[in-house]
Amino acid sequence: MENWKEIRQQVLVNGLSQRAACEKYQLGWQTLKKILSHAEPPGYRQREARPRPVLAPVLPIIHEILIADQKAPKKQRHTAKRIFERLKAEYGYRGGKTVVEDAVRAWRQTHQEVFLPLVHPPGEAQVDFGEATIRHGGVERKVALFVMTLPYSGAIFIQAFPRECTETFLEGHRRAFEFFGGVPYRISYDNSAIAVIEVFQGRERKLTKEFLRLQSHYLFQEHFCLVRRPNEKGNVERLIGFARRNFLVPVPEISSLEDLNTQLMERCVTDRAERTRGKTGAKEELLREDQAAFLPLPKQAFEARRVVQRTADSQSLIRFDDNDYSVPVQYAHRRLTVVATVSDVRLVFDDRLVATHTRCWERERTFFEPIHYLALLERKPGGIDYARPLESWNLPECWGLLRRRLEAHDPRHGTRSYIQVLRLLEKFPLHKLASAVEYALDIDVIDAASIRTIVEHRSDRPVQLFPLDGRPHLAHVQVETTDVSSYQTLLSDPASHTEVFP
Repeated sequence: MENWKEIRQQVLVNGLSQRAACEKYQLGWQTLKKILSHAEPPGYRQREARPRPVLAPVLPIIHEILIADQKAPKKQRHTAKRIFERLKAEYGYRGGKTVVEDAVRAWRQTHQEVFLPLVHPPGEAQVDFGEATIRHGGVERKVALFVMTLPYSGAIFIQAFPRECTETFLEGHRRAFEFFGGVPYRISYDNSAIAVIEVFQGRERKLTKEFLRLQSHYLFQEHFCLVRRPNEKGNVERLIGFARRNFLVPVPEISSLEDLNTQLMERCVTDRAERTRGKTGAKEELLREDQAAFLPLPKQAFEARRVVQRTADSQSLIRFDDNDYSVPVQYAHRRLTVVATVSDVRLVFDDRLVATHTRCWERERTFFEPIHYLALLERKPGGIDYARPLESWNLPECWGLLRRRLEAHDPRHGTRSYIQVLRLLEKFPLHKLASAVEYALDIDVIDAASIRTIVEHRSDRPVQLFPLDGRPHLAHVQVETTDVSSYQTLLSDPASHTEVFP
């Protein structure tokens, strides 16, 4: 550039002739004319593309392969190397690999999708699930991240769940709505099987029953992205990565998911003080405009649960989510309703709740409630020492002493009598019944009927005063006080007594 400037300055300003400039700077005539015509080097300009006699015949084949790849799975599309190999093997191509790579790169650059920037008014939200790694008890495991974002303000809500499923999807919405203090009037989703049964042409969808129940309760409008168009909810796609990098780095060591979720909510609140690039104010300020456009929270609470029908097997177990849960033996071989939430599994027969278990998120586990099998053991007392449901049942020491005394007193029926006492746990809590057993052992009255009488007597409440609150008409009732002084004469004057019986 320095030589370019000097040549132009000498000829155009200082009057150096063009012939002298060619001789002085060792330039050709056409080169000097180019220098004098342009303030800076114009660069190489090719008027026509160079002919490619070897590559040109196979260019349509390369383009055909790349167009077909657009409908193939992303992980099974052609690389430039694979296209080169096919051209050699199938079409007799004799050219080099580099020119094929250049042709593939040029085609892809001209066919990359261009996205239209979207406007997001206040009151809209986007929802998606992501994935992260946590460390629990020194062991690394994957968790599902439920994320709801508000594109207008940039506010974010994130919670960790053991797995992505219907219950966590519903529970995430419930927590998000309570966290933001309202319900976004429009929420964008991808086409997850949790919400969508079938995808029709365009944006028409057949929705799942649980998603419709969620929508009916909170009354928001749904918006599902077109197939393979996650850019339509690009805000939440981007913020999943943001939350993972900023909220979960380094990999957190947690004692429970509840503690982790409490920390995540605190960080979501702290993040509101930040300002998103291009926004006029902090997220907290813009969130107020979002909240002003929200639908109000319903007065009635929403239960995030999944309901399915299952049949109990011959061991009085019901399989749900690849785990087995026990029910009382009288419901074996019967069809029950499973009501599953994030925290528990409830088993219902007709309109009666027959069992409740803590939800397990692992696989192939079995959960017994020993009390469920006591009625069967009463009929088959010989199995008490081998019954799997009782294998890990740790009872207070008084129960072992009770069994030894009953079996010593009646070797034939003592075990059954002991099981009859255990069956009182179907009606009374363990701590109360254990206290009654200790008292029965002290007074040496150890049959089931007597122990039942003891625990019932201890559970009786004394008669309390009858309140008049809400019964103003009873306040006017006057009850005369009985005068018992006349009965005193029966004690002071024996002659006044009338003998009725000898």
